[in-house]
Amino acid sequence: MSSQTWWYVSRSSGIVAWILLAVSVFWGVALSSRFLGKKPKPNWMLDLHRYLGGLAVTFTLVHVAALIADGFVTITIVNVLVPFTGTFQTTAMAWGIVALYLLVAVELTSLFRKRLSKRLWRAIHYLSFPLFAAATVHLLLIGTDRTAIPLRVAVLVAAAVVCTATLARTIQADHQPTASTPP
Repeated sequence: MSSQTWWYVSRSSGIVAWILLAVSVFWGVALSSRFLGKKPKPNWMLDLHRYLGGLAVTFTLVHVAALIADGFVTITIVNVLVPFTGTFQTTAMAWGIVALYLLVAVELTSLFRKRLSKRLWRAIHYLSFPLFAAATVHLLLIGTDRTAIPLRVAVLVAAAVVCTATLARTIQADHQPTASTPP
């Protein structure tokens, strides 16, 4: 392998992981709202959301492994698991580490959803929003692609779409009748 292969793998897998995360968060918001209609959604729609989340985890793990394997900058397993332990862009790395932990929490609780109370699962699943924010900050603060105009435009568009969908979902939830309120 060339000396830059791991760097390219790390860059591309990190960007792909972020895109998958953005699409998964948007799809989750769409599923929990009336964007896709009021009727119960087909199983494949929830399966797609789960698949996108699983792929985001997979590409994140490839991203982290490639960073450790790359010899240009010394990044150890401790540096990718404990914030502020390395010497390479510590603040930007810390955002990524926080995002990693939130991603693992959301994914694990999704896998064990049937064993958790709905309230606990939902509370942890809401961490998807700070996860998306932390991953976005990480993406914009670190790496050679962070200044590329196409990437910045894509981040701006994706963040606007996720925020707009979330705001619409929140407004929709505020206007839904409760059990004690007549429809």
